[in-house]
Amino acid sequence: MRIETCSFCSRPVYPSKGIQFVRNDARVFRFCASKCHKNFKAKRNARKLGWTKAFRAAHGKEMVVDTTLAFAARRNVPVRYDRDLMARTIAAMRRVEDIRRRRERAFYRERMRGNKRRALEADRKLVAENQHLLPPEERDVPPLGLQIRREREMEGVQEQEEVEELSMEEDLEEEMDMPMAIKTRKAKVKQAKKLKLVRGGGVEGMDVDD
Repeated sequence: MRIETCSFCSRPVYPSKGIQFVRNDARVFRFCASKCHKNFKAKRNARKLGWTKAFRAAHGKEMVVDTTLAFAARRNVPVRYDRDLMARTIAAMRRVEDIRRRRERAFYRERMRGNKRRALEADRKLVAENQHLLPPEERDVPPLGLQIRREREMEGVQEQEEVEELSMEEDLEEEMDMPMAIKTRKAKVKQAKKLKLVRGGGVEGMDVDD
């Protein structure tokens, strides 16, 4: 007796079990339970339901590409019955099944290791972003947003200092190159501007030459 596969959830359908549905185009569909039959008639997509094999395969939760899975392909090749051949075939099937199970366990362990790593990174990010909720003695680093903001402020201060240094150097170079009369006139203009800013009006008692 052949063990069929459910046309919706891909689970095994054992002999004398399940539901068989024949469509108008003579295509046969087999379902393991009425649940799969109802979802099939409702035209639901099996890849969007979390309890189906199609969903698990599409989301990387099961091993899809492997050489042991090729042995499960259906082969309608007539073979003359031979007792020794059948014994060797059954032994090979058991061996392939053992190899497939070991590879599935290794795939599961690797997938769970990746999930733990991602969960640990998410927890660390959550703690780093919410340091203000922890007691002061348990805070190790400032929150991520505050740290980025401080770095940007420090970069802005450094850039401003560099600009001020450059402007001071340019002023010194100009003073070194200017004659004495021009220097005194510039000094008077600067002093007049300062007095105007302080008093909020015109300059009193001071002549400013243009």
